[in-house]
Amino acid sequence: MATMALRAVATALLVVAASVCGASASTLVLYNRCGETVWPGIQPSAGKEVLARGGLQLAPGRSASVRLPAGWSGRVWGRQGCSFDAAGRGRCATGDCGGALYCGGAGGAPPATLAEITLGTASSQDFYDVSLVDGYNIPIAMTPVHGSGARCAAAGCVSDLNRVCPAGLAVRGEGRVVGCRSACAAYGAPQYCCTGQFGSPQQCKPTAYSRLFKSACPKAYSYAYDDPTSILTCSAGASYVVTFCPHRR
Repeated sequence: MATMALRAVATALLVVAASVCGASASTLVLYNRCGETVWPGIQPSAGKEVLARGGLQLAPGRSASVRLPAGWSGRVWGRQGCSFDAAGRGRCATGDCGGALYCGGAGGAPPATLAEITLGTASSQDFYDVSLVDGYNIPIAMTPVHGSGARCAAAGCVSDLNRVCPAGLAVRGEGRVVGCRSACAAYGAPQYCCTGQFGSPQQCKPTAYSRLFKSACPKAYSYAYDDPTSILTCSAGASYVVTFCPHRR
């Protein structure tokens, strides 16, 4: 039922977006269902176009649509606890991109839940996922619309991992846990980072920390080589809705 509800919301948002962006283009809709303002960040992959100046502000219940250029790839995350001056300078409690409202192509500081996408061409597929490899700060669902394929389905981490975050990974702010770091970021050990002698799928296996993430969010990347259960595909030309706090009523 939750997936059907998300698809219904996604379709409604994309109907509105299509009237602005044009129905023939792939569209990315960012939708804030959280009870507080979220500042989405958008970072392109190397050589790709910076979209929407790399960042924006979304009040609770608001959405924004961005037209996706053909072949675009990159990532989206939600920044929380931000404060900016009139010049767009300030800071965010999580996901900060160098103290700027408009990230301009810069990435967010971990921990941050990431929605990642690579658009295919007319003869290939889109690839997308939600990743906890850089840690977690906010629930995210990524829902394709007008796409097809056996693995064209909603991705995401919709659980509140901050509530179950181990003490050694927890990031605190304003008297509460605001983010959950990855074990790699917290401890830097090769077995957590999949580096050195652990730098291959054969050698780097799930750990107690990544299993905790995977148990809470089975549709999200939990560590670097969590590909088989985490990467999803849709026919090229699909549009996508990234929803922050998707289960909040």
